[in-house]
Amino acid sequence: MRRLKILTWHTHGSYLYYLTQAPHDFYVVSKPGRPPGYGGRCGHLPWGPNVHDLPAAQAKRQQLDCIVFQDDHQYLDDQFDLLSPQQRALPKIYIEHDPPRAHPVDERHPVRSSDVLLVHVTHFNRLMWDSGHTPTRVIEHGVIDAGARYSGELPRGLVVVNNLLKRGRRLGADIFEQARREIPLDLVGMGAEEAGGLGEIRHADLPAFAARYRFFFNPIRYTSMGLAVIEAMLAGVPIVALASTEMPTVIKDGVNGYADTDVSRLVSRMRALLQNPETARELGAQARRTALERFNIRRFVDDWSEAFTQVTDIPHERSVA
Repeated sequence: MRRLKILTWHTHGSYLYYLTQAPHDFYVVSKPGRPPGYGGRCGHLPWGPNVHDLPAAQAKRQQLDCIVFQDDHQYLDDQFDLLSPQQRALPKIYIEHDPPRAHPVDERHPVRSSDVLLVHVTHFNRLMWDSGHTPTRVIEHGVIDAGARYSGELPRGLVVVNNLLKRGRRLGADIFEQARREIPLDLVGMGAEEAGGLGEIRHADLPAFAARYRFFFNPIRYTSMGLAVIEAMLAGVPIVALASTEMPTVIKDGVNGYADTDVSRLVSRMRALLQNPETARELGAQARRTALERFNIRRFVDDWSEAFTQVTDIPHERSVA
């Protein structure tokens, strides 16, 4: 029933914040200047006292119970450059945040070991990756209810994508531009100004910011289930999205939002939401219900406790988050 000492990296800040709601101590690798992936405990997220900054040069001296990788170079390079042989023999988990990039069905995952648990964040991701004989499980996202509630007072749609222009078609830059020509849309996220957007909104402020918009539009073609989408759903915002990857299992067309592969049809749905705020409110209420049932933080933390137990064979107290 003891707490684990877990080494990990700052790959996706909001995901790391939710992961660290688990009742364990997390040591997050940092490097001088805090470059991407090595930010450690940094930024404006309200980290708990169980999150510890661990300079990379000190990693070999840190007592640990488990290693949680979140990117290829961490697994392929960092574990050999930063960790001792004894640490590399510890129980290991690799969190796969994305679907395969090079080929949608035939790409082999870089983790090819029966000694590593490969955790996918969506069932779609596990379906598409060729994971060979590596043991896998799916732990879907969990988010904390920030208390924001839908008003929909702004007759506009909100799009939340980081660095949309640089990431191009995969993240739906062309779809966003097509829809923006017909529908009033605001873009937020890192690098949003480059695409005529509003800029970045702090994670803690984003749910309340999104709750003022009539709907949330997700133009992304191919990625995992976005945390910003789920956070908006939890605030009661109706979602309009491409029916690709995991999204069709979450957004039921006409029930808690609209999902389709026909962009012109989605544009028509967005226009209807601008004209019918009560419909938007009803869809948003169903979206919140979906998020509470499927993506609550209690379930997420309990799933992670089971995963840690699986790899360490140490029983843990279930969370009371």
